[in-house]
Amino acid sequence: MTSLTAERLYTLLPAIYRIRDEAEGGPLRALIGAMAEQFAALEENVEQLYDDQFIETCADWVAPYIGALIGYRPLHGVAPNVASPRAEVANTIAYRRRKGTALMLEQLAGDVTGWPARAVEFFELLATTQYMKHPRLHARASADLRDTAATFRVGGAFDSFAHTAEMRAPEGGSGRYNIPNIGIFLWRLVPLRLSGIPLTPDPADASGRRFRFNPLGADMKLFRHGLTEDDIGHLAEPINVPEPLTVRLAALGVKAAQAGTIIPPDEAGDDDYGAGESFVLSRVGQPGAVSVNDIRICDLRDVFDGGGVFAGWNHEAAVLPGSIGVDPERGRVLLGEPADGPLLATFHYGSTRPFGGGEYERDPAGADLPLQRTVNGGAALQPELDAITGGGRLLIEDSLTYSGTPVFGVDGESDEALPSHEVVIAAKDGARPLIASGSEITLDIGARGRLVLDGLVISGGALRLPALAGSEPVELVLRDCTLVPGLRLETDGSALSPGAPSLVVEHPFANVTLVRCITGPIRIDDDAEISLEDCIVDAGSAEAIAFAGLADDEPGGTLTAKECTIVGKVRARRIELASNSIFFSRLGEPPGGTWAAPVLADRRQEGCMRFSYVPTGSITPRRYRCVPDEAHPGVLPHFTSLRYGEPAYGQLRRVTDPSIRSGAENDSEMGVLHALFQPQRETNLRIRLEEYLRFGLRAGFFYAS
Repeated sequence: MTSLTAERLYTLLPAIYRIRDEAEGGPLRALIGAMAEQFAALEENVEQLYDDQFIETCADWVAPYIGALIGYRPLHGVAPNVASPRAEVANTIAYRRRKGTALMLEQLAGDVTGWPARAVEFFELLATTQYMKHPRLHARASADLRDTAATFRVGGAFDSFAHTAEMRAPEGGSGRYNIPNIGIFLWRLVPLRLSGIPLTPDPADASGRRFRFNPLGADMKLFRHGLTEDDIGHLAEPINVPEPLTVRLAALGVKAAQAGTIIPPDEAGDDDYGAGESFVLSRVGQPGAVSVNDIRICDLRDVFDGGGVFAGWNHEAAVLPGSIGVDPERGRVLLGEPADGPLLATFHYGSTRPFGGGEYERDPAGADLPLQRTVNGGAALQPELDAITGGGRLLIEDSLTYSGTPVFGVDGESDEALPSHEVVIAAKDGARPLIASGSEITLDIGARGRLVLDGLVISGGALRLPALAGSEPVELVLRDCTLVPGLRLETDGSALSPGAPSLVVEHPFANVTLVRCITGPIRIDDDAEISLEDCIVDAGSAEAIAFAGLADDEPGGTLTAKECTIVGKVRARRIELASNSIFFSRLGEPPGGTWAAPVLADRRQEGCMRFSYVPTGSITPRRYRCVPDEAHPGVLPHFTSLRYGEPAYGQLRRVTDPSIRSGAENDSEMGVLHALFQPQRETNLRIRLEEYLRFGLRAGFFYAS
């Protein structure tokens, strides 16, 4: 269709009208322009009407109507990965043609949950007496104990051993091996990437051979970066799912790569080493990756002498000169003697969701500020910070460690007629810098100043916002940051100073905001205000203090918590709002300590707590649909892990009572993983399994992570 532009319409008019119009100042041209806009809108609408006839090109609002033509049943659209039904509507007819097959159920589970999935037909794993006219050679009744890969996969999604029948139903996540049973295995943990990180030396090693992947110097499990399945007719294999790497299976894959052979994944491990793979090592100043022929997968656990004294790592003598020992289960690297370094590592670690500091996709704040500066390569931060105290942004461009104790400063402006100053220190999208401080980091925010920290990981010291003279307000914002709980980590991953505060706010007129952050305890002046959203505040134990005033027996400032998990006791002057959150706290010894309740608000006539877990005995403002209550007495949240650095940190276990796992205002779970909408994903999968299972089959889903 030829577009009727304003210029084209105007040229179609007789010349006499155009001449007179120009003499009058162009009122006719303006009228023609308005008409052309309406013609363009009409043309766009006609084109869109044609596009709306196809699911691939239709507008979002049309997709459910096309689905209704083929009997599509809508699902919960709250999960971001499945918010639009476009893909599922497009595949509905194909699904129905392959109804009940393992390939179809696996693809369906991935589409409606957004999680990697593997479908298992459990009748294939039954130990049975086979019909001799139809032997199934792959279904061996006895286990081949020489098959290392199969042995280490027993009980999981890729189990290949035969089992005796069990009568439990699979719908409850328990029954598996029976003729009508289908299992859908789901991987909830996501692999997050860290790229170009220098290996961290072991502080107890004088030889210069022992290193760790984790820039915090602690052990860390490496995860597989699952490869996308290219063929819809392909059943998921171990290489396609994000699971933690193991020593034995990784060793099989590396040996196969060194031999240049391709071994079926049901017979050996998968090659997770190399550029674009799960992890890779490179030498500083040299292009390309360290050859796979130099890699030795080893069990580098700690070893002790007969007296129980630490004697080094396992297999130290077996890693020969020129080779590099890697333990993916602990994130350790052992160099041959003499040490051949330094080395850089790119790898993946597991997390429940992208939050805290990380290389995941973000939109760094401060792009509109007039003064923009950058830093990289681990250079000194303080000169760059001093240059932007009057307003501006410092963008850190890599994921390296920046040692030192910087002062984050913002100039003050007491004259309200003048604009206030804003300073942003942000990690570049795709970077996760670590600021390794030797002591407390001072936040020197002047009157009416605003400081934003975005995408940083800070260890070694707390952030302290000191009080200043005067009554002018200041603002502190932390987005996608990690203030390491316990300040630092020991080599085994435990906190060096459990319970030590990560953020201290002494300024009485401060307004503090934390979004998608991980932090240790918070101490804040009782006149200040703080808002937490999608955060974990981790005191290290439920008996320690997670939120309080500057002294143990003083209340903290006004608290607002939305979709947060707070581990430890809380005392606030006022709880303005607590929504969809978990307060996992209890009184320690001696009974009650300095407080009378695990969660205590001094002012209870104001504020509200709604759709949250609030421990029994707490003294709070009015509550609305919080648990425990009369209908759900004694319920407790059960976590897979509450240790920072572990992959399932903050994740609720499946045994947690539904009043917590689906007790938020939109039927999602309470706590920091509220935004994942896991109960809705489960419901979506149940709806689809009911629709697409063949008669007589029963299906259940099992969480592989």
